[in-house]
Amino acid sequence: MGRRRDDKISRSIISAIQEDDESQRRSRLWRPLKTFFALYGLLLIRLRPELFKRLREKTWKLSDDEYKASFKGKDALVSKGDMGYSGSTFFNTKDNKFLIKSIPRRFEHTFFRDDLLEPYVSHMESHPKSLLVRITDFLGWRYPSIGGLFGIAPTYHLVMENLLHGQKEDSDWQTFDLKPMSYFFPERDVAGGRLASEATKSKLADNFEDKLLLSREQADEFLQLLEEDTELLEKHNAVDYSLMLVRIPKSSSSMDESQNPFNDPPNWRTGVPSQDDKWLFRVVILDFFWAKHKVHAKMMTMLINAWRMFDDKGPMSITTAAPEYRGRFLKMCREIVKVVE
Repeated sequence: MGRRRDDKISRSIISAIQEDDESQRRSRLWRPLKTFFALYGLLLIRLRPELFKRLREKTWKLSDDEYKASFKGKDALVSKGDMGYSGSTFFNTKDNKFLIKSIPRRFEHTFFRDDLLEPYVSHMESHPKSLLVRITDFLGWRYPSIGGLFGIAPTYHLVMENLLHGQKEDSDWQTFDLKPMSYFFPERDVAGGRLASEATKSKLADNFEDKLLLSREQADEFLQLLEEDTELLEKHNAVDYSLMLVRIPKSSSSMDESQNPFNDPPNWRTGVPSQDDKWLFRVVILDFFWAKHKVHAKMMTMLINAWRMFDDKGPMSITTAAPEYRGRFLKMCREIVKVVE
């Protein structure tokens, strides 16, 4: 059943990206009725396609033909299962250039669609070196379906760059999903974590015990980009985002340079060399879809504040204020940097 579900979902995603010509997408009268009874194979369409096409082609210099080549064929996507804490499902393109993440929670996809999308596009256009993850498409269901209404199949997906592009099998690359760990995490902090399974706790943020050994120029650029990007997120009330860090041994022969999805000069997406010449570091900011002003976030804040009356362990990363979260996030990023002259 799982394989059949994944196949149906992946084909819906591929179809939405490949069949974006208006003449191909024009519906017949029977399509809404047929789609309504679908459990997994929802009819997906691109949302605000003109904005993402402009970003891909004008800002990131990615042609439509190059982009669609990654989604060619019924088996172009590989299921990665449930990799996150939000219940999202993930797919990789077979060439490892792009990652597709479902956004099942309404308050997250409506925040991105209604609040953050246009400011995000403007920011990416005016800040070509931005460390915010590059989102290349936003897909959503066109018609209601049983599968979508009952949560059997995801109704919204983000297509984004894969920071592990070029990775070969059995590589010794290391990945870290970093958030400020000084917040209250019930899975970790209630009853010493004994009430949560190891599988649940494994989805919390990672610890990076080492340092990024950078030159003064590298460090200044890194921290300046983080300042600019998190300023946008704070302005739109986003919290709980994370820093995705990939550490690649320079001695490794497990990188396929041809798989870089963008024609960028060397940067934080292709890999910045450490000053001891041992590593390449890649970095992006991920998961900036939790907004404090959405109803779900307000309810969570009320619950945690009620809990704090009995056992005050401080706010959670999802219930704190956006300026406060940004401050702790930037502090975390500064603490993992060591300047080597």
